[in-house]
Amino acid sequence: MDSCDIGVIGLAVMGQNLALNIERNGYRVAVYNRTAERTRQFLAEHGQDKQLVGCETLAELAANLKRPRRVLMMVKAGNAVDQVIAELLPYLEPGDILIDGGNSFFKDTERRAQEVEAKGLLYLGMGISGGEEGALKGPSLMPSGHRHAYQALEGLLQAIAAKVQGEPCVTYLGHGGGGHYVKMVHNGIEYADMQLIAETYDLLQRGLGLKAEQISQTFATWGQGVLNSYLIEITAHILKALDPLSGAPLVEKILDVAEQKGTGKWTSEEALELGVPIPTLQAAVEARALSAQRTLRLEAARQLDGELLGEASSPAPAVADLEQALYAAKICSYAQGMALLAQASQTYGYGFDLSEVARIWRGGCIIRARLLEDIRRAYGENPTLPNLVLAPFFRQALVNAQSAWRKTVCFGVSKGIPLPALSAALAYFDSLRSARLPANLIQAQRDYFGAHTYRRIDEEGVFHTEWQSME
Repeated sequence: MDSCDIGVIGLAVMGQNLALNIERNGYRVAVYNRTAERTRQFLAEHGQDKQLVGCETLAELAANLKRPRRVLMMVKAGNAVDQVIAELLPYLEPGDILIDGGNSFFKDTERRAQEVEAKGLLYLGMGISGGEEGALKGPSLMPSGHRHAYQALEGLLQAIAAKVQGEPCVTYLGHGGGGHYVKMVHNGIEYADMQLIAETYDLLQRGLGLKAEQISQTFATWGQGVLNSYLIEITAHILKALDPLSGAPLVEKILDVAEQKGTGKWTSEEALELGVPIPTLQAAVEARALSAQRTLRLEAARQLDGELLGEASSPAPAVADLEQALYAAKICSYAQGMALLAQASQTYGYGFDLSEVARIWRGGCIIRARLLEDIRRAYGENPTLPNLVLAPFFRQALVNAQSAWRKTVCFGVSKGIPLPALSAALAYFDSLRSARLPANLIQAQRDYFGAHTYRRIDEEGVFHTEWQSME
């Protein structure tokens, strides 16, 4: 008894793979699942010659752990986490450490940390990115909570995390729910990145008439340059796959309805709460919601087919133009995510180091990309950078891509190809670079119908006008 270094609760694929990752790095792991049969099956498949101890009750799990106990919960976000904590607490002692490795909402993590620490225990909320493969081979880890808890786990977390140039993709992300906040924004950027790639695929297919195999080759080529990333890499692989039933590209047989689990929506809601514009991320969330309205889309496609569609099309962009447009939009989506993290750090006191956030995203996680090394460098050189697009490297990249970006968006619009994320990114760029926006008219309208007042550009103070009397 009490011989295990850590316990893992929840043996779905992520929990299993993390347990195997931890064991492979020299730690003895106690494992538990609510359904005991799954625990027995896991040990039957993976337990031979491994330092894995199966437990069929939480009491048994606690008894098998060295003190202070360290327990990693890998259960579905929401009520399940609260239930596991409530059932586990009777078997824990002050100083023991609980880690939530699920996709919990950061405010839930804040609440749980306060409740658990009031009982003398330590709590970590930890975002984990990398999917099943990352969990097994090395994920990006985003922990936050009690600093002593992180210090007690730092060696283990560094051992199991992905490595880039010898650096483990893990760092301490402040108190309470900071880690889950960073993971939430990571997922928001992931939504945007996937949507931008999908729109580019649509342009290559419907706009330029390329076949799936040609598009696959295009993405594979792009993946060798500035767009080098995990998502570009897997897109090239996906587009090569053939349906064994028909021999056609498998991607073309997949229903065009994108599902979502809620982290993108949380990012949108939190950005609205903090007043941080993230239009590209928002567009990606809304695009998934619109894709789900397939019955409506099919009926609208029948009734709203425009006869003039394509007759006044803009000149077709070159494939290289699409590459530049995707790169520029991708920069803007990361800029929006980083801006949200910066504001959250200030509002909630998390103390995020954005250079460190970019560093731990370079490996293991779904949005890992060459671009992140440039983001890390930008925030390393200027930690108070007001927006990523103003970093010299990215400012020049956006200026260089501007013509191709505009040509791409104009072409898509003229052909009736929806580009919600690509166009939102361009509008974000243009809004940032506009010294004067038409918000002056909006403020005048607000003052007209609601006496909300306005400020002037040439005089200090707050003003109200009786607009009707001026007609």
